[in-house]
Amino acid sequence: MARDQGELNREDFAHYKDDVKKEGKAFFPHAILADTVMSFVVVCVIVALAAIWYYDAGSTPEGKGLKPGILGPLYTAPADPGTTSFVPRPDWYFYFLFYLLRIFKWPETVFIATIGIPTVGLVLLLGLPFYDRSRERRPSRRPVAMVAAILTVVSMGVLTWKGATAKEALGSELVLLVPSWAKQQGFTHNEKAVKGATLFAQSGCLNCHTYLGQGAGQLGAPNLSAIGKANNAAFFVQYLTNPAAFGNKVMISYAYLGTANLSNIAAFLAASDGPK
Repeated sequence: MARDQGELNREDFAHYKDDVKKEGKAFFPHAILADTVMSFVVVCVIVALAAIWYYDAGSTPEGKGLKPGILGPLYTAPADPGTTSFVPRPDWYFYFLFYLLRIFKWPETVFIATIGIPTVGLVLLLGLPFYDRSRERRPSRRPVAMVAAILTVVSMGVLTWKGATAKEALGSELVLLVPSWAKQQGFTHNEKAVKGATLFAQSGCLNCHTYLGQGAGQLGAPNLSAIGKANNAAFFVQYLTNPAAFGNKVMISYAYLGTANLSNIAAFLAASDGPK
């Protein structure tokens, strides 16, 4: 009785597996062919996504390509270097590291998040070919490797999700605290100080500093709740204009805010001499 094609295919596959077990699998042409096919597929997917992105984006009254399509707009609105409400965030593939920095606070443990954990993970990954010499490829027969891979994927996935959904102290939210700050510090009737406090809340200062229980306290930035006891408004204008001149190599210059805004912030800081 003639054998069907399926049976012949199974026999051929059995012979192939037997030959591979006895003689191994040649790098050429098997591995090269597989890599070439996969690379071609990846390039095709990238080209297809780029074409969809390009042709699906529409135009708005402000300009061509600003209307988002399925994959987003071609361009976004020009950056505003003077913005006081933008909260910087990393690209999505760094969200896991971004959230690690929220777990390990400055300055005692931030080294663990920025250097320690990523370096240990990278070393383990680079050393994988040297300490995992097993030829076994079935997941069920590699419990340690599979558990490690699953834990890594799950932990990075959770940290990425937490980083993507983390709430920031937006300037618009902090502005609501200005009346409370003015009352506690006693500058309710100081118009310049109130304006400066509003600009202080909007400018992202509390991403590093703390003020009356608000803020991040990052990079060793001091608490500004009673900073006015030590210096006057003229000093703060000079300091904000060029922090590097006073030995602060971390803080950026706020000269771009303009003289009037700097004067208001300086008045606010000078009036911040501790809760009354």
